[in-house]
Amino acid sequence: MTHPESITKTISLTAYGITSTKVHYQLSPNALHELTIKQKLGAETSSGALAICTGEFTGRSPKDRFIVKDAITKDRIWWGDVNIPFSSDNFDKLYDKVTAYLSEKVIYVRDSYACSDPAYRTNIRVINEYPWSNYFVYNMFLRPEDSELKNFEPEWTVINAPGFMADPKNDGTRQHNFAILNFTKKIALIGGTGYTGEIKKGIFSALNFILPVFKNTLPMHCSANVGKDGDTSIFFGLSGTGKTTLSTDHHRHLIGDDEHGWTSENTIFNFEGGCYAKVINLSRTNEPEIFDAIKKGAILENVVMDDNGKVDYSDSSITQNTRVSYPIHFIDNIQPDSMGKTPKNIFFLTADAFGVLPPISKLSPGQAAYHFISGYTAKVAGTEAGITEPVPSFSACFGAPFMPLHPTKYAEMLSAKMKVTGVNVWLVNTGWTGGPYGIGTRMKLSYTRAMINAAIDGSLEAANKDNYHIHSVFGVLQPRVCPNVPTAFLSPRKTWKNDEGFYKTAYKLAKSFRTNFKKFERYANNEILEGGPKSLK
Repeated sequence: MTHPESITKTISLTAYGITSTKVHYQLSPNALHELTIKQKLGAETSSGALAICTGEFTGRSPKDRFIVKDAITKDRIWWGDVNIPFSSDNFDKLYDKVTAYLSEKVIYVRDSYACSDPAYRTNIRVINEYPWSNYFVYNMFLRPEDSELKNFEPEWTVINAPGFMADPKNDGTRQHNFAILNFTKKIALIGGTGYTGEIKKGIFSALNFILPVFKNTLPMHCSANVGKDGDTSIFFGLSGTGKTTLSTDHHRHLIGDDEHGWTSENTIFNFEGGCYAKVINLSRTNEPEIFDAIKKGAILENVVMDDNGKVDYSDSSITQNTRVSYPIHFIDNIQPDSMGKTPKNIFFLTADAFGVLPPISKLSPGQAAYHFISGYTAKVAGTEAGITEPVPSFSACFGAPFMPLHPTKYAEMLSAKMKVTGVNVWLVNTGWTGGPYGIGTRMKLSYTRAMINAAIDGSLEAANKDNYHIHSVFGVLQPRVCPNVPTAFLSPRKTWKNDEGFYKTAYKLAKSFRTNFKKFERYANNEILEGGPKSLK
């Protein structure tokens, strides 16, 4: 076996203020795997995958995400609880502290890029304190050819120092962890947290500003796949709603599982080169493609395994937000160029904790815009720091934590594309049925897949075209029949067997929708406003 250090290339980081002489550049996955185990930072599972623990943080920390407020951002960013301003002076001081800290460490550097469409390619250099963090970068970003590294010029730099703890009193942070974007210096500065999702979401957030403002391209928190006939489907949804699971289908080619762009030429392209899937309660029966991707080269986060390295995917004692990252080519049926043509179907995925939304429903253009701006789901325990049980939540554009611009900017772009392309839009409830969380049960994955397949192949529309039932509270078109799905299952009211309880809960959720939407009302036209749920009279 080749010793990792013997294949190490070097690179100078003095331009970044990092003077460490122990810099490992572009190490292979195998080398990073070996180093992680050698340093007792992880262990190998029985499948060959690397298992690591991210430490104190097993999910994102949205209240500790900041954007430097400067000439580029001050009049463009949607400032508030989502996009929290950070001063340029505080950034510079904190940056100097982090780089001084890293100068005393062994450093791991990787050059990669985002955006599979060559016209939008963004070169990225990531500087990591830990080998497994650098391994994650290899898995998740797009990988340049060796020939492309000779003259590689990074446009953005990510500096990742999980072991550095900020001093809130002096550094301007809320607590010791932070993730800060600086659009003028094109730097994402991350410290105090080992959660790898902060790295990929930092670049995603940057692209969510750059693409619409400077390149007339809609960035989307979605997964996407394409059929044999070239028909593209898009799946919007927050963590835990099923983006990765439902887009990974052996009958269709995967474009990507989380982050995409929709160009003015109506093509879809993946931002990433890997998948970052939740693995809580994972099984080969329900999710064979993801299960089989967990092998040598994959990284499992915060899972529990026995002395023989066998992982117990049902064990949530560390977190509900257990994860795996792997290169996208670990999935057999991928779209080779990670691009697709004009979408024919869009699915809004929501984990309805109240259990009153239909398992699938068709949306009018006004309803589609309303639900896109609303972004309703339930936060899943462990996905964010401080969340210990599902909580009904609204996240604009199904990705507010990553959206630097006002949500209506993205909604306007999506609405315009819907009208031009005539795409079908569906609301899919992957959450609860037969009652709210704690009483009802989670939707069966097999039924959800059957409904999505029927929507894609046209059989759902054909069977219900003149026979949809209008949901009495939310007004969406609810199919009465669907191939391979029990008819009674299509009606959330019937699954409750308690009309009074159902309507009381449905109107309660409708009120939450309307309350949340008040901050968007002055930006919305009548068509969008009429797309919302009805009030109790």
